[in-house]
This record gives sequence, C-alpha cells and structure tokens, in this order.
Amino acid sequence: MQTTLGQFNETQSQDAFALQNSKLLKVRLEAVTIQAKLGSMVAYQGDVTFEHAGSGGLGRMLKKAVTGEGVQLMKVTGRGEVFLADQAQDIHLIYLENDMITVNGPNLLAFDTGIDWDIRRVEGAGSMMGGQGMYNLALHGTGWVAILSDGPPVLLNVAAAPTFADAQAAITWSSGVQTGIRTDFKMKNLIGRGSGETFQMAFSGQGWVLVQPSEGQVQGVAQQQGQQGGLGGLLNS
Repeated sequence: MQTTLGQFNETQSQDAFALQNSKLLKVRLEAVTIQAKLGSMVAYQGDVTFEHAGSGGLGRMLKKAVTGEGVQLMKVTGRGEVFLADQAQDIHLIYLENDMITVNGPNLLAFDTGIDWDIRRVEGAGSMMGGQGMYNLALHGTGWVAILSDGPPVLLNVAAAPTFADAQAAITWSSGVQTGIRTDFKMKNLIGRGSGETFQMAFSGQGWVLVQPSEGQVQGVAQQQGQQGGLGGLLNS
C-alpha cells in the first residue's frame, strides 16, 4: 500500500515532554507522572491509568470554589506514552528550574510531579470586576509545564516598555513580573471583543508575558457549567 501518511509518524524522543507537532503533546510516563487537563487525552499506548487529581488540599479546593479559577485535572500514571491536546490549540513547553510562572487557568494543559500550584489574585483587582482573568494559577518548582494558546502568541519583554493586555489574552508570565489593573472608562467598547471592558492587565518588572491572538475559545454550555465557581465548583473539585 502506498500512502502519504509517513509524515505523521510518531516522533521519537527520550524527553519526558515532547511535541508530536504544534498541537499535540507526547508524554513518556516512564520518566514522569503528570497532571493534565481533564479530557485532554486523545490517545495512549501501554499500561496507562487515569484518575481524578482533586484540588490538592482543602485550601485550594475552597479557592477554586470562591474564585471559579483553576482547571479540572486528571492524574496520569503508568508505563507508556500518552498524547494530549485541547481543541487543536497550539502547545508550548516551559521547563522550570526552581522557578515560577503564572498561567491563565484555561491555558494550562499539563505539568509534571515536580510542579506545585496555587490560585492567586491579580493585584488591584476589585470584586466588582468579576473573577474571569482576575485569578490565575501560580506554578512553581522544577519540571515541565505545557501551555495552550489559541493561535500563535507573541512574547513581550515587560522591561522594554509599559505593557498592557486583555485579561483573557495574557496567558502566562514569568516570575519577575508584577501585575496590576489599568482602568480607562473612555476606552469602553473599544478594547477586546465588543464586551465593553474598561480595564486591562498591566505588567511591570523584569521578565516576559505571553499573549495569544484571541480572548480564548468560546466554551459550550456544558463546559461552562462544569467550570463555574460557587458550590458547583466546590463539589466538582
């Protein structure tokens, strides 16, 4: 049989995290145990086990319930390879060495056991601004993190100039970056996807922020209900 499918042969790598292509992540479980976004598995080979990862303690469970931030995670263990993806979004790998990044919850795909996480509030974000984009995940430790972007992102040097971004477009930033909120009522209905935002996230300090060319993919009703805060988020944690 003659085909043109050879270009899609599985990539060979000894790394724990390796991109099969720009939208598909391959993880070697012999080298690592991971936590990944629930439902992100598209294929696996070998003896692989999936289980609910939980929130990692009562404190983080309560934070998820109150803020609506975070992502439903599954723990993936075994001997074999697992392939992860989410809505054909672009995947980017970051290796932390006793360092920290902050990630917008919907843009987190997977991380390994050397990484811990917590929920943090953006400085200057009042409760009247709502929770979306105002709480993010702080990931710290040593190991791999896989980040999603809805399209090819841009990496901005925060120290080079005053830097501002839409709260849903700023998907991750480095540990030396401080965040705040800039409000400008004159810009209402001019910024973002017609949603009438009057504030943007402000970035300062030393480091970088990664910005996707989108305010994120529109979620279905079932997904929104599954990720909502309040008691629903608490019971799903």
